[in-house]
Amino acid sequence: MPLNYSKWDQLELSDDSDIEGHPNVDKRSLIRWKQRDIHEKREARKHKIEALSAEIACNNILHPRLVRIRQRIAGAPAGAAGDLAEDADVGQSQTGLPFFQYLVDRLQSNPSPTAPPTNAKNQPTYDGMILSLLLQIYDNFKALPQDEQEKALLDGLENHIAQLAEHTHKLKADLEVELKEQKKHITSDDIHEGWESKYVPPKPAPPAIKNAISDTTTKTKATTTTTTTYEVLNPVASSSHVAAVPPSAADASNEDEQQEDLPELTPSLNRFSQLSLWDYAQSFAFIQSNRDVVVPGASDALLVAAFQAEADGREKYAKQCVHQSLLLQYCDKLGRDGVRVFFQKMIAGDKRAVPIFVKDVEDTYAHLVTRVAATATEASASTPQKEQIQLVPENPDSTITFNVPDGPPPDDLVLEGPGTEDLDVEEVRKALMMRWTVFNGFTDALKDALRDGKLETVNKVLAEMDVEYAEDVVSKLDLAGIMSFAEGGVRDETGDAKNVDEDVE
Repeated sequence: MPLNYSKWDQLELSDDSDIEGHPNVDKRSLIRWKQRDIHEKREARKHKIEALSAEIACNNILHPRLVRIRQRIAGAPAGAAGDLAEDADVGQSQTGLPFFQYLVDRLQSNPSPTAPPTNAKNQPTYDGMILSLLLQIYDNFKALPQDEQEKALLDGLENHIAQLAEHTHKLKADLEVELKEQKKHITSDDIHEGWESKYVPPKPAPPAIKNAISDTTTKTKATTTTTTTYEVLNPVASSSHVAAVPPSAADASNEDEQQEDLPELTPSLNRFSQLSLWDYAQSFAFIQSNRDVVVPGASDALLVAAFQAEADGREKYAKQCVHQSLLLQYCDKLGRDGVRVFFQKMIAGDKRAVPIFVKDVEDTYAHLVTRVAATATEASASTPQKEQIQLVPENPDSTITFNVPDGPPPDDLVLEGPGTEDLDVEEVRKALMMRWTVFNGFTDALKDALRDGKLETVNKVLAEMDVEYAEDVVSKLDLAGIMSFAEGGVRDETGDAKNVDEDVE
């Protein structure tokens, strides 16, 4: 196959033989003049091409407007209203000379600012150029009789339209010549990037989930042991007598500190966990737009979130987390292209794959519910009971009663009944006032329990108090005479089932 070298014909090259020297001018100056002449001609041709293109574009806008104006003057019906002066709403019903007069007034009073896109100073607008042409035609026929003016106006417009079309045709021919001359030689303006080969590095893989449990971490934990050794002066003699020392409590605590926290949900995984159950197309679309979902530890983080949600009573969200976790597990087990293979079968409704996955989700969620219930039971059983102060009669046949005062002692206190002859009224008043003051110092819950008079109600209130505060309350109850016993002692039963006798003075 022959090679085509014709494109290299457009290179403008020169050698020493192309430049005719002069005995009084050095050759370097001649070369610089030649180069400057080439660049000046090239720049002049470029400006000429731009000017021809701009003028042709301007004539392409003026020509149809002049044709439309002539048609309206000749009596053609008005078309749809527009922004141009010849299509305005006001002149829709006018033709002939009245329309011409209206158009001239409109162009003079309210011209459009639209002009050719050039940087020329004082560039006239399209309406200004049309107005100038109409006034020029008007000067030619204004001296004619009234009945001949309209025909002269139409002939003048027709003549200018033909001249404009002919001039535009000539401009296009000149432009074609200049463009052809410009393409004869390859210049720096013709240099462009044909193709480019760049290395675009792939996007980095998203990081793994925080605190994710990997296989490497599990193996390291399984093979790591903590031993304690002692340096001795005579290792040979002591090796047969020194037994192995078990790991200390400090070593055990260090192992607990080395345990990593549970994996946490990322913002993307949080949104992924809230997708609907069994909507495989939605999950597949989410994975395609969020690469950080399919990362190590994502399925574990979803299971942890499911466990916490089930413990909090959010059963629906817990099952969604289980569902999404198993989605990621199945995709991981199917290999490198597991995401596409798995979702292709699930979206298509494979009769073998779908039932297996649904059963796995239901069984995993049921196992999760069982584990949450078992964990709650273990936690409640291992929780130490709070130490409490409870009132219990020393003798099962004895009872504890409460004498609740109704109010402060009256001013006219009178002692009546047998055995009151030797009592001092003022001393009794002080004792009753102290009882009322002590009673008012108790909490509202304790006041209500004392008024109720039942020992079980008072014990419930005491159970909610701290041990020290409850002991002080019992002491005040006995001191003020609000609580009465058949015997002179009170047995305090704490959570450790120890009996403590409190002597009330």
